Amino acid sequence: MKQILFLIKREFKLFLSNSTLRSVFFLAPLVYALLMGFTYQQGKVTDIPVIVVNQDKTPLSQQVVDMLDDNSSIKVLNYLEQPLDLKDEVIKKDAAAVVIIPERFEAMMLQKKYPEINVFVNTSNVLTANFASKAIQVTLGSFSAGAEMKALQKKGLSATEASFQYEPFKANYITLFNTTSNYLIFMWPALMAVVLQQVILLAMAVTFSEEFKRESFKRDFKGKEKYAALIMAIKCLPIWVFSIFNILMFYALSIYFKVPAPDNVMNFLLVTSFFVLASTNLGVLFSIILPDALKATQILMVIASPAFIISGFTWPTYAMPTAIRALTDIIPLTPYLEALKIMVIQHGSDYLTDKYFWHLLTLASVYFVLGWVALKIKIKILFRQDKTKEVIVEKID
Repeated sequence: MKQILFLIKREFKLFLSNSTLRSVFFLAPLVYALLMGFTYQQGKVTDIPVIVVNQDKTPLSQQVVDMLDDNSSIKVLNYLEQPLDLKDEVIKKDAAAVVIIPERFEAMMLQKKYPEINVFVNTSNVLTANFASKAIQVTLGSFSAGAEMKALQKKGLSATEASFQYEPFKANYITLFNTTSNYLIFMWPALMAVVLQQVILLAMAVTFSEEFKRESFKRDFKGKEKYAALIMAIKCLPIWVFSIFNILMFYALSIYFKVPAPDNVMNFLLVTSFFVLASTNLGVLFSIILPDALKATQILMVIASPAFIISGFTWPTYAMPTAIRALTDIIPLTPYLEALKIMVIQHGSDYLTDKYFWHLLTLASVYFVLGWVALKIKIKILFRQDKTKEVIVEKID
């Protein structure tokens, strides 16, 4: 028991004495969280520059411009003439769209000739393009409906009759989950999970590989070499404990940045615990089988870096090739992000996260067994070499 306590204290001391590990595990998550929180604190993009070219210069065309300007999502940049090079002007002004109101717009409206307003959307940034195009569509749709109803009223119909004739049926669009389209609410849980997995894998990369390189493993774990599972638990214990601090820090900052908390905190903690467990076991496996800490770190970063891209959080997995989908299933981040989406963004029932919990439990178990087998083999090789050296020394003596 004394040796186990000594080994546990030793692990915490090794972790805390490593300035790189301290900065990666404690400072990096805090910096990422603050950076992301303050970057996306507004939640919704407003005042997106939109070039409006009013070639008609009539009261009706000006009404279109005024209605666009009243929309808080966009900021109208007024032009009376179309620029010679429209694309260059879009780039210079960083405009998300261009709205061109043609000449004789008012005259054609009055003559029922249905003029066309051309909208050019700058899709080099999909996010601002979507916000801008949605705002323009809503505004122009409202203007078009109002103009048509006024025309019908001039023919003698009442406002109610005109609305029914113009709109024979109503389509009600009701948003579910993140109803304000707040980008911070959407991205916060995902990026915090990415950061947590990243720092866990970075920390775990050096656990065994550094020990084997220094040969301190044989000295300090002598007598406990038969208990591979216990050794793995001792090596992981500091990461498990300090992960709690990171999770609590993320939770405190989510309150500050007004990101909704999960309805069932216990379910969140349970799923998160197995995410941490699966990530640490994955790190342990590579730390054991790879020859040095640098190589282990490189390989684990190759796994972790694209994890968010292929996780299915922003781009659906069903739209990915089969080989990529198979890869996403063995990375702990994938099921965890799906569970987070249900718990934090969609506020779904607890049973909906069960399959992701079992997925994480399976990954944690598989990586544990593989790591345990790898460690048993490694220990056998290390202590066999030690015994061989002792035999050689005895023969020489």
